[in-house]
Amino acid sequence: MNTLVQTLQRDQILEIILNRPEKRNALNWSMMMELDAAIDEAEKAVGVRAVLIRGEGNGFSAGIDVNSLAASSEQFGEHWRENLFPLTAAYQSVTNKIAQCGLPTIALLHGYCLGLGFEVALACDFRIAAAGTKIGLPEARLGIIPDVGGTTRLTRLVGVARAKEIVMTGKNIDLNDAERWGILNAVVPAEDLLVRGESLIAELAQAAPLAVSYAKRVIDGLADLERGLQLEGWAQSQLIRSQDFEVGVEAMLTKQEPQWTGK
Repeated sequence: MNTLVQTLQRDQILEIILNRPEKRNALNWSMMMELDAAIDEAEKAVGVRAVLIRGEGNGFSAGIDVNSLAASSEQFGEHWRENLFPLTAAYQSVTNKIAQCGLPTIALLHGYCLGLGFEVALACDFRIAAAGTKIGLPEARLGIIPDVGGTTRLTRLVGVARAKEIVMTGKNIDLNDAERWGILNAVVPAEDLLVRGESLIAELAQAAPLAVSYAKRVIDGLADLERGLQLEGWAQSQLIRSQDFEVGVEAMLTKQEPQWTGK
């Protein structure tokens, strides 16, 4: 039986492959734990200069597996919605591990990269997208916010005004805008996606490994990421218990327009 996240070392490249294509690579807790372990494997691998994260099948990731939230009591207790902080911290710890990886990380996006899937991509150092990829943070349309680093990391990339527009509307981001604003490093034809990622790794490999790693840490250390993550957790702990969240999830599952209550 295939694992939910696969790894493959090719010379100086460690590929991490989201491998749940029948569910559009929707992320559940088991998948996040395997992603966490894959980053550990990359850190220990000999001769690796960079990590590529990509999705198997038709897209990178459609986001969190909403149906899996019902099983959250198994990992986070029966009253997880009343005390969301352990769940948020657990998911944030995985994206933080990606962000803090000593190796450069490159997300190769195709098809769709939404919600939690986009938060995983935002935790990477570089993002390259195939033309036509749908990217965005639609959480507000479910009555919640991006709380696994998406709000904080997006704001750091694009600034407050654009981050507000993206997060508060929940709309998809135009790829040309995303490249212009610095969310994406490049938009390429789908058939060139892997080649472009490998080309970037070849360029990184021309620089000294320690210099690359230290440059990453210095640049990442310029923003107050920790406070942003704490604020995300606080806001989500309120929203997850709202009537609007229940309305939003039901509307998504039934493909109906949500009738918000503001409660």
